[in-house]
Amino acid sequence: QVQLVESGGGLVQAGGSLRLSCAASGIIIANINSMGWYRQAPGKQRELVAIVSNVGSTNYGNSVKGRFTISRDNAKNTVDLQMNSLKPEDTAVYYCNLDGREGITKPVRLYWGQGTQVTVSS
Repeated sequence: QVQLVESGGGLVQAGGSLRLSCAASGIIIANINSMGWYRQAPGKQRELVAIVSNVGSTNYGNSVKGRFTISRDNAKNTVDLQMNSLKPEDTAVYYCNLDGREGITKPVRLYWGQGTQVTVSS
């Protein structure tokens, strides 16, 4: 069973930095298409923050380009999100995401972590 465990959220002042980490278990690297982060603020839809594919290509949401950096450690099955120059509008619950399959006979699907709160004070 695939599990995603996030860590690193918290409270920070505007202009500060935080680093989120997500560790995946129950799946091998060969079965992962991509890993990444989404976020959801109160009253808003879940939106893409950043994803990294199995070949290392990255994609960022427009609002975080130039401030956030996603990185992946294939040996550890982890994905990190370095968030710099944080703004109050970055306040949200951040969810780790994995696109892949548990085994060769299983369907490709999306997996989600439980979410970690990031709060940026002005």
